[in-house]
Order: sequence, then C-alpha cells, then structure tokens
Amino acid sequence: MANHPNPFNPILIVDDEQSALDGFEIALHTLGFNHVITCQESRKVVSILENTPVDLILLDLIMPHVSGSDLLVEIKKIRPDLPVIVVTAVSEIDSVVSCMKSGAVDYILKPVEKEQLKSRVRKALEMVEMEMENARLRKGLLAGSLHQPHVFSEIVTADPQMLSIFRYCEAVAGSSKPILVTGKTGTGKELIARAIHDLSRRPGKFVAVNIAAFDDSVFADTLFGHVRGAFTGADQARMGLVEKACGGTLFLDEIGDLSLASQVKLLRLLQEQEFSPVGSDRVRHSNIRVVTSTHQDLAELKSKGLFREDLYYRLITHHIHLPLLKDRPGDIKLLLDYFLEVESNELGRKRPTYHPEVITLLKTYDFPGNIREFRALVADALVKHTSRMLSSQTFKKYIRHEVPQTNDPEDQSQRLLSLNDLSFNPDALPGLREAIAKVTEKLISEAMTKTGGNQTVAARILGISQQSLSVKIQRLKTTSKRDYA
Repeated sequence: MANHPNPFNPILIVDDEQSALDGFEIALHTLGFNHVITCQESRKVVSILENTPVDLILLDLIMPHVSGSDLLVEIKKIRPDLPVIVVTAVSEIDSVVSCMKSGAVDYILKPVEKEQLKSRVRKALEMVEMEMENARLRKGLLAGSLHQPHVFSEIVTADPQMLSIFRYCEAVAGSSKPILVTGKTGTGKELIARAIHDLSRRPGKFVAVNIAAFDDSVFADTLFGHVRGAFTGADQARMGLVEKACGGTLFLDEIGDLSLASQVKLLRLLQEQEFSPVGSDRVRHSNIRVVTSTHQDLAELKSKGLFREDLYYRLITHHIHLPLLKDRPGDIKLLLDYFLEVESNELGRKRPTYHPEVITLLKTYDFPGNIREFRALVADALVKHTSRMLSSQTFKKYIRHEVPQTNDPEDQSQRLLSLNDLSFNPDALPGLREAIAKVTEKLISEAMTKTGGNQTVAARILGISQQSLSVKIQRLKTTSKRDYA
C-alpha cells in the first residue's frame, strides 16, 4: 500500500525527551497519521515553522532553554491559525487556563492513550480543515472566473448553473470530506467526480466503481479486498479498491442502491478511516477522498428507512446537484458541435455541416437520458449521414418516436389526429367541428412556442409541410385573436 502523506502537511512533535518523541511518532503512525516530524530542541521550532508548512503541533510544556508556554506565544505570533495541542504531565489548572488563553486548541495529560490521541489529533485537524474550507468557499463562490478551467475541459457548457458548480468544485476540492453528486442519469456525475479529483491534486489514483448490483459480501470484497483463505476459492490475497485509491479518490456510483449492511461498513470507513480485508482481523488505515453519486433522492430513502441517517449526514457534507440537459438549452449547439467533432474523428470522417433549424428542433426535445442520450443520438445520425449537410431526419424520427404517450385524452387526441386529415367534410361528423378546431389550434400553438416561431421546424414536428402549416395558421388567425407569427 503506497505511503501517501496523511495529513498533507506534517504534524510537528516538540519534546525534549527522545523516548517521548519516538513513542508519539510510533503511535501516530499506527493510527494512520504517517506524516510526522520531530524536534527535541525547542529553540529550533521557530526556524522549522518559517521553512516548513505544518498542519498541527504537539507541544510539551516543560523543556529547557525555551519552555512550552513561551514557545506557544511565539508560535501564535508566526502562525496564528496553526493548531497547537499541549501534551504534558503538568495537571495544574492555572497551567491549562494559561495555555488555552495563549491559543492552544487542546490540552492532554501524559501518559496518553492511543484512542485519546487519535480523537484529539483528528478533531484538531478537522477544525483547521473546516476553517480552510470556509475560506476557500468564500473566495471561490465570490470569484467571477475559474482558477483552473482546463480541469473541466471534458464538460462542454456555457450555462451559468454549470459554471457556478465548477466554482464550487474548486472551492471544496482540497477538502478530505466526502462529496455527494446527485443528478439524473447521463448528466455527467462521473465527469464532475474526476474533475474534483484533478483539482484536489491528490497523489493517488482516481478509482471508480458502480455499486448498484453489489450484495454485502461482494461490496466488502470489492472495496476492502480479502486475505488468502478468506473463503472457498480465495487462493491468494486480493487488494481492494480502498487500497488501490490510497492517497487518491474513491468514486462510488449509485450509492442509493447500497444495502443497509454495506452502509455500516462504509460508515466505519468514513468515520474511522479504517477497514479490514475480508477474512482478516487486522485493521488497516485509509487515506482516501470518497465521492459518491446517485440519481435517487437519498433524503426520501432515509425517511423510508432504506438509508442510514448517520451515513446520510456524512455523505452530504458537500453536495453538488447537476441540472438536466433540458434546463441548459444554451448548451445544445455547443454539445452538438463537440459531439460531431469527436464522433467524426473516431470514424475518420470529415465533420458535416448542419442547418440551423436542427438546433431549434433539438431544443424541443426533453432528453430524458440527458448528455449521454444526446451523444448517442448524434453518433447515430453521423453513421447514417450520406450527404454534405447533416440530415435532420434522424433527429426528427427519433424525437417523434421517443415522445412518451400520456393518459390525458386531449394529449392522446393531439398525437392521434393528423392535421392532414382536417380536409374532410365536417358535416359528416356533426358536433366535432368545434372540437377539431380547438385541438388543431392547441397543436399549432404548442409547436410554434417550442420552436420559437419557426414554421419550418414546427411543421416537421407536426408531420405536415411548411406550406400546409402556413395555410392553417392563416385560417386560425381569421377566427382567433392569437398571434402565431
């Protein structure tokens, strides 16, 4: 397992006794804090801080030359934001009060138990990380531009909602807290997770897994691995994804499908940063960033008892919700151009041109499969393309085929009634003339609204010629005050 630094910047231990330094260093390493430096000479601490970034200091009080109390004051002058935990055998109340007034975040009496040391160190590091996150959020969300726009190069957009999400990603990427990415299928959740990993500059890998179909045993084996002989067929040990992602990001897709039994195991990993391979009693420490995603409503699952409340609140520390493609109409042209370029290159063909009406046509469709569906549609249209200009027929047929039927009688009548059939003699069907006129008017009105008044595209949606639509609009204008232009 790679020995990536945890925390990113070291924990500095200051004590005049070498045995105490060795004991703390070993204890921290066994607890998963593997980035530690020690200092036996208190007079060197200021120099270390001036030349080395440090995340936390464990400081002894009784030391020769410069006492811990005096050194604490100097540390706070240089690094007022740096957390200092005083660790000493002195249990006097006055000493405790003095240290807390001087800026210490905690005070631990020797001898120190490992679990106590673990909880105090983690609490101090989390407090600093929270302050840093708040500062990044304030700076990032107020910024008008992205600091690293190249990270989002695979997400084609000019939509204000998406650009705001990008700024939020930049603000929270450096955190070690979990991030939950929600959104419907095909909205780009994994692309966002990868962008967050790239922004974090974590040295480890980005490891992604879809856990929708995992039962409890498969989940544990996949994430935590197993030792040899753990179960029948386990002829050799296997590394799990948590170890493969050490120092990096573990992306768990479709977290809403995780069983309650597996949720307990994931919660332990997030809370304690610990896990055990299947068949082993040996606890291992993790140093990963967990990003999860789902198309489901976790709050609703929680209310139904299908998702643990404690895990839910762990996962939503940072929450990103991706909008539907239909809510990003301004991105349709950008995405069409991008997909045509990519798919043409893959096919080794020249990218075709298209009529501007194709964009108007595509904006009338809701794209329930979002970006993924759009790309598949473009790829299909390109394969069927034979002329210099990309035909709109593939898009038109697909959209007309995919529009869902409803149980609303009026909607059904709109779909079943062809406007070309309006030429029959209405006297043959007494009483229907007025009803047909109303349905016709509504059909035309909706088509013209969706296409922004473009009669050519509206006619294609309705399945009639542009000339026929124009005639019908003129007829309606003579009997209605509505403007269809």
